[in-house]
Amino acid sequence: MIGRNDPCWCGSGQKWKKCHSPKEPPTTEQQKLAQHYYKNYRIVLKTPEQIAGIKRACKLAAYILDETCKKAQAGVTTNEIDALAVKLHKENNALAAPYHYGEPPFPKSICTSLNEVICHGIPNDVPLKDGDIMNIDVSCILDGYYGDCSRMVKIGEISPDKQLVYDVSHECLQRSMEVVKPGAKLHEIADAIEDCAAENGCSVVHQFVGHGVGLEFHEPPQVPHHRNRIQIPLAAGMTFTIEPMINAGVAEGKIDPITQWIATTRDGKPSAQWEHTLLVTETGHEILTLTP
Repeated sequence: MIGRNDPCWCGSGQKWKKCHSPKEPPTTEQQKLAQHYYKNYRIVLKTPEQIAGIKRACKLAAYILDETCKKAQAGVTTNEIDALAVKLHKENNALAAPYHYGEPPFPKSICTSLNEVICHGIPNDVPLKDGDIMNIDVSCILDGYYGDCSRMVKIGEISPDKQLVYDVSHECLQRSMEVVKPGAKLHEIADAIEDCAAENGCSVVHQFVGHGVGLEFHEPPQVPHHRNRIQIPLAAGMTFTIEPMINAGVAEGKIDPITQWIATTRDGKPSAQWEHTLLVTETGHEILTLTP
């Protein structure tokens, strides 16, 4: 139940009692739906103004991801790629959402996850080499709105197991996005991912999930990629990421005790991930982190 001093479900930033409390009831069906989603799920259905801002942030994140992926070549360090991301954020008056996020504070502006690293890889001074695969994850804050996306890159010729997770993780994302439309249940996203991974002899990481994004870096709902029973129906105005992490071996990962961020596969086999931010529309969905 929403409290009088809780943030309003509409995302205005005001307390509920000052915004859409019962003395000022919703006037449209969309407002009623938005109130229902915030009250029951803490999910904010975005307004047209908010959607426009989120789209701008997503477009910038996709552009920076494009440029950083182009720089990923043998001999280049991930710190050099991070430096490019810092430059591009600054040039566009944006902030890198990962920088100093969390506890301990994440030390870099992007995540660079190589080979057996599942996610949250930290850029360093080790040069990339032929045979590497890497996920670059870019999350931008532009005018207070968030955009989030990631992509795999290949460095030279790669091994068959790396090619497998590279391809299967991308296919998992494509299939899962196809189910996104109003009325579809949240668990159907994971069903599509699990089915695709199983068909190809891969496993789905369950320790990390997709998430609502747009007004905050991470907001409800969580979007698990492993099979689940979450019955929340998708609704127009929801914005969230889908980012399946697919392993060539076992699904379990382990967190580096020193950085408390870097997650690697427990058996040392390769992992891969692709990510988009999506908007649920009245008729289906829109992928917000595509580039022209």
